[in-house]
Amino acid sequence: MKFFSTMLVRIALALPLLLLGCAGQPTANGDFYTVRSGDTLYSLGRAFGQSYHDIAAWNKISDKDEIQVGQVLRIRPSATAPVTSGTGDTRVAARKSAPAKRKAAQDGDGASDPQPPEAPAAGELASMNWMWPAQGRATAASGHNLKGIDIAGSAGQPVWASAAGKVTYAGHGIRGYGNLIIIKHSRSLLSVYAHNKAIMVTEGQTVNRGQQIAQMGDTDSSTVKLYFEIRGNGKPLNTLAILPKQ
Repeated sequence: MKFFSTMLVRIALALPLLLLGCAGQPTANGDFYTVRSGDTLYSLGRAFGQSYHDIAAWNKISDKDEIQVGQVLRIRPSATAPVTSGTGDTRVAARKSAPAKRKAAQDGDGASDPQPPEAPAAGELASMNWMWPAQGRATAASGHNLKGIDIAGSAGQPVWASAAGKVTYAGHGIRGYGNLIIIKHSRSLLSVYAHNKAIMVTEGQTVNRGQQIAQMGDTDSSTVKLYFEIRGNGKPLNTLAILPKQ
């Protein structure tokens, strides 16, 4: 009897962790998110379209590698929290005041309730003047949670910034992406460049459209390729539809 009681206790303790590990895409509760097993500041920044530096600052985190399962993090700026724009400027987030929210609710636009992130406007996407980040044959990426494209090429060939912006991540700390670069182009738009052989930019650096940022490689990949993805408000977009026709 004691054996079965012990087993029940162990199962009860393990079940929440199993559920956390099996969960899918991170989902926020308004402006906050509860950390799950396997999360990093890098992956949360990518998922929610934010700089991981900003998330660390909003939550007073000094060591970017120290977040705990169950920890509640702010993943969107408060009314006075500084945010880093795609051009490197630090600005104060503009939020509706409480009276403005109440008036909006009375007017029927539903602004008093948390809303899911909207897709970037077509004008914002077009204003980026996107270009192909590398030469090669492009195919839709295959794999768990991959929404971008694979561009096949040769080891060492140049990888270019698809649009102007600021490098918010450059490293190899996210499993499955190898040497990875993330560029923030605006408050809502990011681009992702994975599996590079060599990274030629640093975090915080401003880059121009067409500037070489890496060399193509096969880190965390069985073939030489560039995995490229455009994200809006933390959500993967139809990358092939956004890029110009080849």
